[in-house]
Amino acid sequence: MRNEKEFVTYVVDLMQSIGPVRAKAMFGGAGLFLDGLMFALVADNILYLKADAASAERFKSRGLEAFSYHKQGKNYSMAYFQVPDDALEDAEEMRDWANMAYTVALDAAARKRK
Repeated sequence: MRNEKEFVTYVVDLMQSIGPVRAKAMFGGAGLFLDGLMFALVADNILYLKADAASAERFKSRGLEAFSYHKQGKNYSMAYFQVPDDALEDAEEMRDWANMAYTVALDAAARKRK
């Protein structure tokens, strides 16, 4: 089992092609941010990327799971999906997936401002 801190560092380094990605410790894992927007999270050594209704289909078509957690007897899921394993080994592939997630975060922030 890999160390989560090392995994977060690896993922942040891998994502630098989209900009100055930074990690912040959150909810027992880490949130990944670019320009103040959270677009990814790491929990239990798994990287999840932010998705919207359209991009969620791209994740689901590859059999990738949404981030979920259990609280007070209930299961909750969030609009973050596991990244495909091949993206963790290929910087170009990761750039494409991370850019998509960051675009979703930008769109969500723009909707909130309206």
